[in-house]
Amino acid sequence: MVEKKLQTVQKVAEGEAETDARAEVDAQIAELRAEIARLTEAVAAIGASTKAVMQGEADLLAERVRERVRDEPLSSLVAVAGVSFLFGLLSRR
Repeated sequence: MVEKKLQTVQKVAEGEAETDARAEVDAQIAELRAEIARLTEAVAAIGASTKAVMQGEADLLAERVRERVRDEPLSSLVAVAGVSFLFGLLSRR
């Protein structure tokens, strides 16, 4: 009889320990999900910032090329002809 009660108490204790462990794991999972959400937002913000910076740099480079072509049209034409000639030679092979 005492052994039966002891077994019952052990089963209840194991059940409580299992419930506590499950609650702890559930809390950790919730924390991880929140951290993943924060990281996702951070990565999205970094991507948006990088896109804006790259777009600005591309616009600046395009404007510099336009100014160079306006200032020196003949040398620009010769440079484009040279690059086109080299590209044509390389594409034949």
